[in-house]
Amino acid sequence: MKKYLFLSAAFALSSFAAEWVGFISDASCGAGNAKPTAEAKECAQRCVKSGAAPVFVTGDGKVLTIVDPKKVMDFVGDKVKVKGSLSKDKLTVETIAKAS
Repeated sequence: MKKYLFLSAAFALSSFAAEWVGFISDASCGAGNAKPTAEAKECAQRCVKSGAAPVFVTGDGKVLTIVDPKKVMDFVGDKVKVKGSLSKDKLTVETIAKAS
């Protein structure tokens, strides 16, 4: 029985891991800066530098809070591919890379 519970728990935890493509934006403008323009990138970087939290904006425009913002600071304003887990609109980033 313990073996079954352990396997079930391990499966449940791994089922929340996923991969997304979207933009690292800022909490002030959110999806407004989730576009591949120099102006949007500069705005997001300026807002984050001024204290706004970085956020992840999904392809369908949903804005997610990033649990550890330090992991994404080099990607503010960029389109990225993120691997991680999601819990109640909070994204825990495991890996991040620029997306094409």
